[in-house]
Amino acid sequence: MSAFTVGESDFLLDGRPVRLLSGALHYFRVHEGQWRHRLAMLRAMGLNCVETYVPWNLHEPAPGRHRDVGAVGRFLDAVGEAGLWAIVRPGPYICAEWENGGLPSWVTGGLGARARTRDERFLLHVGSWFRRLLPEIVPRQADRGGPVLMVQVENEYGSYGSDAGYLAELAALLRAEGVTAPLFTSDGPEDHMLTGGSLPGVLATVNFGSHAREAFATLRRHRPASPLMCMEFWCGWFDHWAGQHAVRDPGEAAGALREILECGASVNLYMAHGGTSFGGWAGANRGGDLHEGPLEPDVTSYDYDAPVDEYGRPTEKFRRFREVLAEYADGPLPEPPPRPASLGAAAEVVLTGWAGLDGVLEALGGAETVTPVAPTFEDLGITRGLVRYAVDVPGPRRPYPLTVRGLRDLATVYVDGEWAGVLTEEEPRLPEPVAGPARVELWVESLGRVNYGPRSGEPKGITGGVLHERQYLHGTRARGLDLAAFDDGVARVPFGLVPGLDTGAVPGAGAAGLYRGTVTVRGAGDARLELPGSTRGFAWINGFGLGRYWSAGPQRSLYAPGPVLREGGNEVWLLELQQAGPDRPAPRLLPV
Repeated sequence: MSAFTVGESDFLLDGRPVRLLSGALHYFRVHEGQWRHRLAMLRAMGLNCVETYVPWNLHEPAPGRHRDVGAVGRFLDAVGEAGLWAIVRPGPYICAEWENGGLPSWVTGGLGARARTRDERFLLHVGSWFRRLLPEIVPRQADRGGPVLMVQVENEYGSYGSDAGYLAELAALLRAEGVTAPLFTSDGPEDHMLTGGSLPGVLATVNFGSHAREAFATLRRHRPASPLMCMEFWCGWFDHWAGQHAVRDPGEAAGALREILECGASVNLYMAHGGTSFGGWAGANRGGDLHEGPLEPDVTSYDYDAPVDEYGRPTEKFRRFREVLAEYADGPLPEPPPRPASLGAAAEVVLTGWAGLDGVLEALGGAETVTPVAPTFEDLGITRGLVRYAVDVPGPRRPYPLTVRGLRDLATVYVDGEWAGVLTEEEPRLPEPVAGPARVELWVESLGRVNYGPRSGEPKGITGGVLHERQYLHGTRARGLDLAAFDDGVARVPFGLVPGLDTGAVPGAGAAGLYRGTVTVRGAGDARLELPGSTRGFAWINGFGLGRYWSAGPQRSLYAPGPVLREGGNEVWLLELQQAGPDRPAPRLLPV
């Protein structure tokens, strides 16, 4: 057992000054079979600590229904076995470019802006969650023989709110549930963020990517006597769909890291290893200076241009950082562990079955509702996935423009069964007017809930209504398909032949729907799934959700961790949400 305390200028471990050289690694973005390899990579880079968030929505997808909360404890055990300390950031809000910033949509859907405040209903939910989560953390604190040195209160709250009483309530809840480790907050190095997000008597840390001396000078104005720590040194950045891949020069990033350490500060590399937002859990941002602009969905890869890349490989940034960190090590650094096995040879995915979206929805979707006004995803209990809305245009009537108000985020529209276009929040009107009578179906997708800024927690789906000319179309039939439904497999789905391989009884090749196939693997190991010619959807291998794919780029393939694959036959599912080209090449697995 060790005593970790916060002194006036240093962190103290059993009374001796210690500098935390930490790296962020999210257990939920790394396959459990690869935790130990990634932790060994962090040690080899020169780190003595690892930091992780805990996403509430992943572990409590519905009220009182918990999913593998024990993964938190297993990860912390692996951290200790790797010879590392741990920093835990349990939220309840985490940002992390994760769906809804880690908050369950069943919480934010009913509370709106009252989330992340002292609202009694919100705190009731948080208290219930913490009482389930904290038994995984409390016994693994350093003063009980475990690796956990510090626990965070909320996350970057000064970038969102100013309810100091809310932070105090969270700190008291953590203490009441047995957290004895030092608590801390983390915020941007700006006065309004530090005044809104810090808490008297709790260590304040700052997050930045450069200009360490200026950042720490700002922190010193607020906390003249406390250890300095950059809790998030942004050594890379994340990507958006239809954007550019973010890259930071390794030498420049290493220079910024050196400046932090020259200030006598501790540091947490964000990210040391980013990993992957498997299962469609990637979040989204709003553009513009005030984060109120167009939606910018995050890609599936969370590579982050980190020193350890998405596949667990050391990069040039790893080598540069290792050189800097070696100067602060007590002895020689361990060598990096052997790289995990890569796929032995490229392999083609043979698609053998197809079911239209209507059939998939009938087999795996929720119950249909009929309401005067279109329900949101939150109304239907849909976290990740899509909703089919159906409305009737009365007739006879002449053609008028059809518009969706408050569309979040993207709708593929069919009029009397024929494809009519794709609508977005920025372009919510069909290109061709619609005459009545007609049946209109809108398959609306969530592209990821906002994880940062004032629009966090905003609802998904049709949040305003469907207009024909200026008239609302009432009487909406809605049915949702949550990605969680695929966790139980697709045995109930009525598969037929793949379009183009049958006698013409189903639509042509490339039709939207669920494709099932197999891929034969020789030499199972890390791989990437390429889907040339596909437009937009989700992929699974052996029931493991690889995440969203999208021809918009910049991401061009999906990471398939080696532990997911097996020698011989492997089952592949592709949920294609928009008509693809009829001559698209076959999907394939490639070595990494």
